[in-house]
Amino acid sequence: MRLLEQTLSETRASLEESESIKHQYINLYELAPVGYLTLDLLASVLDVNRTGTRLLSGRRDEIIGLPFAGFVVAQDEHRYAQLLEDVTASGDPERMDLSLRRLDGTIFDAQIDCLRVTAKDVRSPVRLTVVDITARKKAEAEIKHLAFYDPLTSLPNRRLLLDRLQHAFLECVRTHHHGAIFFIDLNSFKNLNDTQGHVMGDLLLQQVAARITGCIRECDTVARLGGDEFIVMILHLSKNPVEAAEQAKVVGEKILATFEACYQLNKYEYCCSGSLGVTLFKDNLSSVEDLLKRADMALYRAKTMGISTMQFFDPEMQAVETARDVLDVDLRRGLQENEFVLYYQPQVDSANKLTGVEALLRWPHPKRGLLSPGEFIAFAEEKGLIGLIGQWVLEAACIQLLRWSADPETAELTIAINVSALEFSHPEFVPRMLKVIDRTGINPKRLVLEFTERVMLGLTEDTVSKMRALKARGLYFSLDDFGIGYSSLGYLQSLPLDELKIDRTFVKDILTNPNDAVIACSIMALGASLGLAVVAEGVETQEQRDYLASQGCKAYQGYLFGRPVPIAELRLGRNVRNP
Repeated sequence: MRLLEQTLSETRASLEESESIKHQYINLYELAPVGYLTLDLLASVLDVNRTGTRLLSGRRDEIIGLPFAGFVVAQDEHRYAQLLEDVTASGDPERMDLSLRRLDGTIFDAQIDCLRVTAKDVRSPVRLTVVDITARKKAEAEIKHLAFYDPLTSLPNRRLLLDRLQHAFLECVRTHHHGAIFFIDLNSFKNLNDTQGHVMGDLLLQQVAARITGCIRECDTVARLGGDEFIVMILHLSKNPVEAAEQAKVVGEKILATFEACYQLNKYEYCCSGSLGVTLFKDNLSSVEDLLKRADMALYRAKTMGISTMQFFDPEMQAVETARDVLDVDLRRGLQENEFVLYYQPQVDSANKLTGVEALLRWPHPKRGLLSPGEFIAFAEEKGLIGLIGQWVLEAACIQLLRWSADPETAELTIAINVSALEFSHPEFVPRMLKVIDRTGINPKRLVLEFTERVMLGLTEDTVSKMRALKARGLYFSLDDFGIGYSSLGYLQSLPLDELKIDRTFVKDILTNPNDAVIACSIMALGASLGLAVVAEGVETQEQRDYLASQGCKAYQGYLFGRPVPIAELRLGRNVRNP
């Protein structure tokens, strides 16, 4: 009997001890400073402790039964799934940082420890330990920011810039596109610091940083090296060095322009310009430090040239700029010394009879040989010389018409001259043209003005009034390159046109490309419906001519009838080419 009582007593003591241990475990589990969650085989929450409910902003009954994946933000879902898979398969504990979304929608950074409740049982539930590491992550981000960003402007510092430059260089090697570096220095910054103090200087630097950042794309970089020195790196420029340099120049000019407005530094207004040194890079860079040195040397050269200046270091750009300077001088000399000539290309009717010519400008350059307009006209427009060149062409064409008027065989011939949109937009275009016509005494009906569709871009009353003024004097209007530009059918009805020219791009493959044939025929039909003559350009074969004729075309121009030639080589007989 005593033995039984002793056994019962020991059993009660053991149960009490077990219950005590259980309560201690529960207390430790519930009051632990970390969140504990147990997941079932479907990864839904079986249990969660008090800290876990606080971390997830919900009651226990709200959380239990929910898939834990629902707390994981979208960008971390794949990593969480991989974590569960690894732990379930291996039984080894794993740790991972994830961003979790609470039931109230707020997000926090969490360190997750994951392990199987029973290590040897693959089908065992999984236990998660969740620790809020938001503060740690924030501190790490701040430390990283201080390591890679300028604390005053929040721009990348030299360390981050060098890293991005290295990656940019590798991308250029892969894509063969150019990049560019701008070394920017403020003028008179030291004077502001000396007279107004560093607080004002810091305000200026912050505003300068904001202005530069507003000039570039998100994929580009603005960095501050220190003091008043900034670096801009732009990527994805053209593979062609000249085009890349022009693209970089546009960005540089935009940056310089943004410096023009004065800065408001508290109640103090301060004006400060900048200087830019620019260098291109592609796949031939020895080191990023060398690249910065080249940009720095270009900046030094820019500062010696005055304020608000930009200078390229890139040798190819320098060569281009030198060539442009030479072309500018040569163009002006060519105008002064009457170096330009007109070549004439025949225009014929359905009987191959010469009806007129198109006058095409050529420049027998003393060193470069015969140049076509495509090699200098755009530059002439840029330099403001297109008006002088257009005036020369007009006078030369009128003189030739005057000569032809004395011969009955050529008196009825017309000369078509090309007029650029920029030339036509000049306020004095009409008076200048009429003055030349009156001075030479030609018949205005023999002068054809050819416009491209660019003239119609943004059609204004000024465009219409100019054309009507010239039309009233008898001039003939032809719309060149019709079908490839900007015009609409409404424009054709608004303007006093006489002729449409089918562009050579539609004539070239008219026999083999049904689309080109349809477009060409549509232009002929449109011309007929509007009472306009139609000329087919670029006719090179008899087959093309015959097809066009079968569709109603009655006027032609192209190599089949003659290439552009000097006046001395132009055939003036009745039949330019026998069919």
